[in-house]
Amino acid sequence: MLRRVQIGNCRVTYYAEGDPSYPAILFLHGFMGDCHEFKQAIAGLSKRFYCVAIDLMGHGQTCFIKQFSQNAVMVDQQEYYYTIQANADLVIKFLDFLRLDYCFLIGYSLGGRLALYLTLHFSQYFHKVVLESASAGLRTDAERSDRLAKDQQLAARLENEDFRQFLENWYQQPIFDSLRSHPDFPELLEQRLNNSPYQLAKSLRNLSTGMQPSLWEDLHKIEIPLLLLAGELDPKFVKINQQMEQLTKCSQLQIAPNCGHNIHFENTELFVEKIQAFFSK
Repeated sequence: MLRRVQIGNCRVTYYAEGDPSYPAILFLHGFMGDCHEFKQAIAGLSKRFYCVAIDLMGHGQTCFIKQFSQNAVMVDQQEYYYTIQANADLVIKFLDFLRLDYCFLIGYSLGGRLALYLTLHFSQYFHKVVLESASAGLRTDAERSDRLAKDQQLAARLENEDFRQFLENWYQQPIFDSLRSHPDFPELLEQRLNNSPYQLAKSLRNLSTGMQPSLWEDLHKIEIPLLLLAGELDPKFVKINQQMEQLTKCSQLQIAPNCGHNIHFENTELFVEKIQAFFSK
């Protein structure tokens, strides 16, 4: 069921399925996703878990609520709402609103970076965490500067190009080769079109890995059990997650065979199986 709630200056949209008395899982989608990102996986997991998926800022229908009073929030302050810090604060306020003070957490790609940030800064809220095709950010200022410049160019394209054409070009990246061959890929593409390209551009500028502080130096502090998932056909993220596993105390890396960057979509049954096994231990 799709629901909406106002939290501060934000209107948050989320999707929930399952019995609220079951152990809860919070799902965080990737870039250009929304709260329906994990819908197929939730259909299986909701038999044993209360599944809650949120639209992150700039995605789906979650948005900043404009104010017209004398206390109106300035434009530069509005931009802050799209940063990783502000998204993390919004997620925690959202959990407080739902009174989910201790839950499981799953994050995919961009949502995985946010999930890792939450794990480091709000560990008391989470029992176990799954990071799918995620990273700890970029290690150096030079890498971050280069990535930010590229993401700013992409953001400008989002604002000025035909959105469907942008999506089709986006998914031509080698990282999505296996995803494009999936029979349900056209359906995924249509779902992406429900986003606002202008809001996505704001997210890209402010939630870019070029803006995110590196989390590599803090990985050794994590004491929450982590499941790192990477697709066999996504060698870049296999390597990143191998490095992350070496730097964390309570993590395990599992490589999904015949999958690329989006494991939960490419092989939902395998994804659900791995999640149930990890959360049930």
